[in-house]
Amino acid sequence: MANRKKSTKRSVPSLTNVFRGDSRSGDISLSFFAYVMILLVLGLAMMASASYAWAYSEHDGDGLYYAKSQIRNAVIGFAALIFFMKMDYHNFRKIRIPFTQLTIKNIPKVLYIGGLVLLILVLAIGNDEGGTMGAKRWLTIGPINFQPSEVAKLAIIIFFADLMEKDGKKMDKFGVGIAKYAILMGIYAFLLYKEPHLSGLILIATISVAMILCGGANKMQFIVLGASVVAAAAIIISWQANVPDSYVAVRIKSWQDPFADVLNDTWQTANSIIAIGSGGLFGLGLGNSRQKYLYLPETKNDFVFPIVCEELGFVGALAIILVFFLLVVEGLSIAVRCKDRFGMLIAVGITTQIGIQTVLNLAVVSNMIPNTGISLPFFSYGGTALIMQLAEMGIMLNISQHRYIPEENPNAKKKNGGKASKEKKRA
Repeated sequence: MANRKKSTKRSVPSLTNVFRGDSRSGDISLSFFAYVMILLVLGLAMMASASYAWAYSEHDGDGLYYAKSQIRNAVIGFAALIFFMKMDYHNFRKIRIPFTQLTIKNIPKVLYIGGLVLLILVLAIGNDEGGTMGAKRWLTIGPINFQPSEVAKLAIIIFFADLMEKDGKKMDKFGVGIAKYAILMGIYAFLLYKEPHLSGLILIATISVAMILCGGANKMQFIVLGASVVAAAAIIISWQANVPDSYVAVRIKSWQDPFADVLNDTWQTANSIIAIGSGGLFGLGLGNSRQKYLYLPETKNDFVFPIVCEELGFVGALAIILVFFLLVVEGLSIAVRCKDRFGMLIAVGITTQIGIQTVLNLAVVSNMIPNTGISLPFFSYGGTALIMQLAEMGIMLNISQHRYIPEENPNAKKKNGGKASKEKKRA
């Protein structure tokens, strides 16, 4: 029999491999890709339905205004997904500029400082074009209007992943593993607080906590510090809750009784609950929501999921939640099986972001927690958010190519290895 040349593994698959979905090391996680595509397609369909009435009212009868904009964002985001899927994630540390001898080093530090600059610029020259009721969360540079907090999330993930790998075993020391990262995260958190952007602050803090824990920080030190922070936060919230007409007091009062003032403060929460309950088991049918006809505000953004429940019912909503759950599980699986610490920590950060953002959005719209203005990944309207989320999914797919894959028959490998060693001894 003629000898066959061993095929060399490619670090980046061709586009045909994306859809073929081989399970060997070197190929992307097809299941992760499938979950992303399911959520993207369903998200576009549901956002188009949920936003129709408000778009018709706000944009001279163009009921598909927001849908068309979101589709354009999805196309850009999908291109970003493909790009980052094919780009080795190790290039986030240093990269050589094509056709030159120039090499950019310390990219994670550049990203962190860049995110910092953008957040400062928001406070200086930002605007509220995103409809955030006076909060400065958007930055306009020429024809581009974007939300820097979305860029900041990825910047801090890559920066922390790189720094934690360099710190290595020193992460067990309080000053290195906890204090240093708390300060670095706190700088971002303070700027987000000044916007104010509570949802962005919560997400940055949660991502940082997850990465610190997985990065090797001393667990006992972390628990003690965490308990102290939670206690301090509880005291501050309790104090603010007793201040008449304060932001916190109004939020908590609306949360405790969503039907107490349906014509003012609790209008949104009350109509969200009505929409969720109106769907029943199988829903009213796609496009048949009643609450989206100017009863429930922000149906295109933070409160798109109540319309999902109303139109698709409990079964449809549960199916979507299940896909989110599977996406997070597969993301954590990619992180656990990654061959290096840098990729593992990036995967942990991105997966935590998607997972906690989904949980908090569902908790808000169902009134399990006070309204914090957190959007639902892949479903809520927003160009910066969708593009960045799809870019992050591309990074996750690239990391999945560098994961350990269990052998289909380890006994056969052991047997062949033993046979080879015997032949080597004979020789």
